[in-house]
Amino acid sequence: MRSIAALVFPGFETLDLFGPIEMFGMLSEEFNLSIVAEHEGEVASTHGQRVCVDHTFSAAEHFDMLLIPGGPGTRTQVDNPAMMDWLKAKAAQAEIVMSVCTGSALLAKAGLLDGRRATSNKMSFAWVKEQGRDVDWIDKARWVEDGRLFTSSGVSAGMDMSLAVIEHLADKDTAHQVARYTEYTWHEDAARDPFAELYGLA
Repeated sequence: MRSIAALVFPGFETLDLFGPIEMFGMLSEEFNLSIVAEHEGEVASTHGQRVCVDHTFSAAEHFDMLLIPGGPGTRTQVDNPAMMDWLKAKAAQAEIVMSVCTGSALLAKAGLLDGRRATSNKMSFAWVKEQGRDVDWIDKARWVEDGRLFTSSGVSAGMDMSLAVIEHLADKDTAHQVARYTEYTWHEDAARDPFAELYGLA
């Protein structure tokens, strides 16, 4: 079983977090999910819903995988030293690091995407690129896989990326089975990103 640390912070995007959690949660014998935040208690999403924290940054838990959502809160978290330190430390130990939407801005600011290919939310693409000038940002991508790093476009794209990670760790049949269980139409083409054109990036 692989452990997944699902990061939260004030103003995280709900679907960025719960979309991937739904996908990995369907394979409960393969993945163990925990909510991680800087402080104990509850953390409010950008829509006001609160989630309970399982582990804080100060805990010594090892995680096999990291899930980093985006959301308006990333605009302040890129300047949070505690966030940067936690990401660097845990990413160094992780088998897989995933980000959804502007979550890639956090990885970029921490230097974890330097020299790597990555993508992000297309509406916020210019701001995200400013957080990592040594990153090969891919304008037209639903998600990007670069070694153990998986980054996705905005919000719902995190579910497509999660299924790609499941395929990577298991097989395509398992990923399709999860998509069927969740009644989700998986966009399997990582390069299929209509929002890049919508926001003038392709």
